[in-house]
Amino acid sequence: MTERNSWNYRNPCLTMHQPWASLLVYGIKRIEGRSWPAPIRGFFKQQIIPTSGKRGKKIIAKRGIEKCRLWIHAAGKVPDEATIKAMEEFYREIYAVDGIYDLKFPENYPVSRLLGCVEVVGCSRREELACWKEVPQGARLEALTDFCWLCEQPQKLLVPFEMRGNQGVYNLERKIYEAAVRGLAPVQSPLPTKFPLPNPHDPFSLKPGSIFARFPGSKATEMEKSSALSSAITGAQAAATQFSKKDQSSCNDAIQNRNRTDAKRIGQFESKSWENNRSPAGNFNKGSNRGARLFLKQGQSSYSEHDGISSHNQLPRADSNQPLRPPSKIFTDAMRELKLS
Repeated sequence: MTERNSWNYRNPCLTMHQPWASLLVYGIKRIEGRSWPAPIRGFFKQQIIPTSGKRGKKIIAKRGIEKCRLWIHAAGKVPDEATIKAMEEFYREIYAVDGIYDLKFPENYPVSRLLGCVEVVGCSRREELACWKEVPQGARLEALTDFCWLCEQPQKLLVPFEMRGNQGVYNLERKIYEAAVRGLAPVQSPLPTKFPLPNPHDPFSLKPGSIFARFPGSKATEMEKSSALSSAITGAQAAATQFSKKDQSSCNDAIQNRNRTDAKRIGQFESKSWENNRSPAGNFNKGSNRGARLFLKQGQSSYSEHDGISSHNQLPRADSNQPLRPPSKIFTDAMRELKLS
């Protein structure tokens, strides 16, 4: 997705890797960490009320706040046992900080499935969440990335839907949404967490920078961490980082392979155009330049997005004021023929 505007989403969905996807839908994971701020939040739901006035005016009334439901889809990569073990141990330790010791983890972690949804109530920076004393300590310890999406009210599908996902936040297909919304069941979180609004009168006040604005000069409390807790945090960070590096590497390899293929095709096109369209005097046909430039324009960019970060890889653009340069060998042969003539 190149644009992250909350008004562009009807039924926003996010594809996540396992085991993080199921942990979020089961209410164990409360913070979804990203390198970019949440593009979706709650909004005012409006209602048009007709009146019987002289001019028949209609009044637009704000009925209240409609929280943003974010659907969660599990990616197709099967998680390895070491990653599952590291993340389950991480959550055992951070819940133990708040006195919660009996956690019921999912029995399995299905892939390529729509799992359920959560309500995204706001977004904060990592350093802000670490200072937020109104939030349980365990939730503050989940702040491991630059931006933290604050999630409440998890719901899971009784029967997860098989579907293909996408990168970034995208709209769920209408037919899938209509079927899924009927199969939701509420989830009892181990420790239900409410993220209070910095400004109770502003439903959009929970955004990056708002917590520091409300509590200026606040600092993260130095919490004494046991060796088990420190080890669990390190393991969770390693699991997430290793997973991201693997995905980014595969994305980069795909981009490079595509660029090499496009460059090869363009080279073949240029060579063929030079041989087919040169005149006896060794000049290009002007129409062939336009065709070559059109070919270049069609294959000029490739796009990939991982974890909200987009990258555009463009091939060199043809200059509309200059003819295409032929390959060096063909150019040498042409010059030799001109000298002989």
